[in-house]
Amino acid sequence: MELLGAVTVVLLVCIACLLSFAAWRRRSGKGKMPPGPAPLPIIGNVLQVKPKNLAKTLEKLSEEYGPVFTVHLGSDPVVVLHGHDVVKEALVQRADEFAARGHMPIGDRANNGLGIIFSNNNEWLQVRRFALSTLRNFGMGKRSIEERIQEETDYLLEEIKKTKGTSFDPTFMLSCAVSNVICSIVFGKRYDYKDKKFLALMDNMNNIFEMMNSHWGQEQECPSSGFHMKNLITSTFDLFIAGTETTSTTIRYGLLLLLKYPKIQEKVQEEIDRVVGRSRRPCVADRTQMPYTDAVVHEIQRFISLIPLALPHTVNKDTYFREYVIPKGTTIFPILSSVLHDSKEFPNPNEFNPGHFLKENGTFRKSEFFMPFSAGKRICPGEGLARMEIFLVMATILQNFTLKPVVDPQELNITPMLSGTGNVPSAYQLCALPR
Repeated sequence: MELLGAVTVVLLVCIACLLSFAAWRRRSGKGKMPPGPAPLPIIGNVLQVKPKNLAKTLEKLSEEYGPVFTVHLGSDPVVVLHGHDVVKEALVQRADEFAARGHMPIGDRANNGLGIIFSNNNEWLQVRRFALSTLRNFGMGKRSIEERIQEETDYLLEEIKKTKGTSFDPTFMLSCAVSNVICSIVFGKRYDYKDKKFLALMDNMNNIFEMMNSHWGQEQECPSSGFHMKNLITSTFDLFIAGTETTSTTIRYGLLLLLKYPKIQEKVQEEIDRVVGRSRRPCVADRTQMPYTDAVVHEIQRFISLIPLALPHTVNKDTYFREYVIPKGTTIFPILSSVLHDSKEFPNPNEFNPGHFLKENGTFRKSEFFMPFSAGKRICPGEGLARMEIFLVMATILQNFTLKPVVDPQELNITPMLSGTGNVPSAYQLCALPR
């Protein structure tokens, strides 16, 4: 009986595999869904797709199946867009068709479909525009927010000075500094790095709901629009989350790279001394006169590819794309790392080289392949703020300190640790020596 039961199970598994394979063959090919590896029942392509290194796995699959292909994460098909041309075509040239946010369980649990990042309702564009206009009113892209950042860098410098040249992990200080910029915009004040409320906020972002005292919801009597209190609070929460971890992690990763390559750090400091000097703080207007520093900042963002898969998109109707059909509701992964690490645009893309953003004459070289903030209608709404912060914080730190590793630079590990779909640096310590 046991043998018969085992044979029955094997037969059922084989039948299920055959049926799954047949269904996959019917759905895939020209005029149908993009090609991809044959999925197994229930588990899909789990044997081919490694969740801990998803971007690299998908890069290898693109070599076999081309720039547009399908993988099954469990029983759900996901269409992958790999390379600059297809990512730009989908997110920029056909932005209306690909603007919808793909399903993310974490977004459903945390935001209940509200806000800017994870929302996929009819009001998200309204709320996004409102958030951008409000940030502009607060001074994004103007001097007022620049002054907020400069003020916070002064406090950051004081915290660094307290280390007196001894080794420390910069994670906490950088997170506090970047969070305080958002706090000054959202709450109208900054917090001391030892403030109990601020520490609680850092530990548990949910405190943002209790501490918020803005009256953005004075349209709250119209719940059918996107401008009701719950959605506006969630949108503020989105801006706080997105504007803290991504920027502070980018700066932290950037400092690690400068520890690894001290000659690059020296060249940045030489340019800062020549253009800014030591008597005033760096400002955004200096950036056009500092092509090497600007190139280093861009190269940091390109090299680390902080969010390699972007956030998922979807289509709201059956969509013809290239020679295939993407069914309504299919999740789409635009692989940003495939654009940022394009070997034709950036020779030796896995090497950290500021020359990727410099012309032969030493001036800054723009590139449409620079997409760390994604592209199209879902591009990060805080891009302008983040770019200001990264440049000003790093330039101010290097104006005042020379950063030294606690180990031989060759021993520093700059390979990212994957955290979900994001790249984060390994923990490290540094010494900041006053200049």
